Amino acid sequence: MDARQCIESGKAVLGIEFGSTRIKAVLVNELNVPIAQGSYEWENQLVDGLWTYSKEVIWFGLQQCYSDMRFDVQKRYGVEIENLAAIGISAMMHGYMPFNKEGHLLAPFRTWRNTNTGPAAAELSKLFVYNIPLRWSISHLYQAILNDEPHVQDIGYLTTLAGYIHWKLTGEKVLGVGDASGMLPIDPATGNYRADMVEKFEQLVAPKNYPWKLRDILPKVLSAGELGGRLTEVGAKRLDVSGHLKAGIPLCPPEGDAGTGMVATNAVRPRTGNVSAGTSSFSMIVLEKELSKPNEMIDIVTTPDGNLVAMVHCNNCTSELNAWVKLFREYAGLLGVSDDDIYGKLYTHALEGGADCGGLVAFNYVSGEPVTGFADGRPLFVRGANDSFSLANFFRAQLYGSIAVLKIGNDVLFREENVKVDRITGHGGLFKTPVVGQRFLAAALNSPISVMETAGEGGAWGIALLANYMVNNDIRLSLPDYLDKVVFAGNTGTEIAPTPEDVAGFEAYLANYKAAFPIEEAAVRYKK
Repeated sequence: MDARQCIESGKAVLGIEFGSTRIKAVLVNELNVPIAQGSYEWENQLVDGLWTYSKEVIWFGLQQCYSDMRFDVQKRYGVEIENLAAIGISAMMHGYMPFNKEGHLLAPFRTWRNTNTGPAAAELSKLFVYNIPLRWSISHLYQAILNDEPHVQDIGYLTTLAGYIHWKLTGEKVLGVGDASGMLPIDPATGNYRADMVEKFEQLVAPKNYPWKLRDILPKVLSAGELGGRLTEVGAKRLDVSGHLKAGIPLCPPEGDAGTGMVATNAVRPRTGNVSAGTSSFSMIVLEKELSKPNEMIDIVTTPDGNLVAMVHCNNCTSELNAWVKLFREYAGLLGVSDDDIYGKLYTHALEGGADCGGLVAFNYVSGEPVTGFADGRPLFVRGANDSFSLANFFRAQLYGSIAVLKIGNDVLFREENVKVDRITGHGGLFKTPVVGQRFLAAALNSPISVMETAGEGGAWGIALLANYMVNNDIRLSLPDYLDKVVFAGNTGTEIAPTPEDVAGFEAYLANYKAAFPIEEAAVRYKK
């Protein structure tokens, strides 16, 4: 069946993911091959000290993204989308979206990027004897309680961005287990929220006499392959404002971007892992067993089918890199030079820099960075008078700085917990230029790094795979087997192994990086 027939017969599958800077839609055929796509660029806003996206821009962005994909279909194939085999919704994990019983949002969406939840996360981590990160939904909820925010009294439902969109499209208050694990810890034995922690939380807040119980306001947890609901008439009109899309289309459980990244890189089986490097970065290593003890640098979440995952999440990655590239592009414009490949040229030129960046150090902290203990951040470039200050070293330092925090967190896993991994796959904007980001990450983690051709499709493709897994898995393969045998069929991508020189160079860079923490602290303190 060709792409046009696939679309006309309603057998195409749609995946939509809300990333930090872009909403992306990918339409795939029955064989999971992308046949059309659309996107919408957006940015978070700092409002009253908190990072957010308005409810209006969430829906406008979704509709524009779908419309862009619809026009792509019309341009390529000359047909209209009226029916689909399945839809999947994914979005940035964690955060805080509280609603009252009537379905009205009680507070502006608080994203994963906010670091105002320190007191709540610390108290809950102690209470649960489990690392509860700043960005998790339970941290945001308890911080609102500690702040005596009036809206808490009226909460009837609490969910994530993906859960919210899915709910409004289907009417179902559900969440994929991977995204749910960023709200509250999951018990792998039951595939549901940890009952002991739910009970401890309810005892903790009992003196407040709220009219709700935690277990009653959280989404129902679903695993990959389960039906998440069906597109309602209202949902169809919300998604496709042209009115062509029909109701009744099945949706898979909504997932977080971490889970879809694991799927898109075939890293859901124990001893596999992936690194997503874009506006933020995170590594996901699927565990064979639980870690020996909690560690504030390591978050424990799950794959979309419920396996435990050690996650190192860094709030910052390529934003500062992008700012420097923009500066060089402006300079090129002053010279009258138009350069569409400026990323590729700067990234590739960084390979000519010293393995230790000539002593140069860069902090990419556009916002706070919990892994290294910074509640707030300032982008910073540091050099000594005798350092080797060249363009290659400068940009190599910026690239190293984008993954330095990731290395610090993963050193805990590999050196202290002795976690074993057979394959790590990279995806995201850092890897769009061939070799460069892949080579530097291999040096940072001292591990071979693979990149697949499909990695550029990202999480939107990953959630499309999960939607396809739900409707086109007649022989009921497990998710790891489905990805191995049906989607990737032995393709493990292109691998780059670390060189001893690069590993030693990154270690030297990291030593300088850690030594410069007091400089970053001073910048945060004095630059408001």
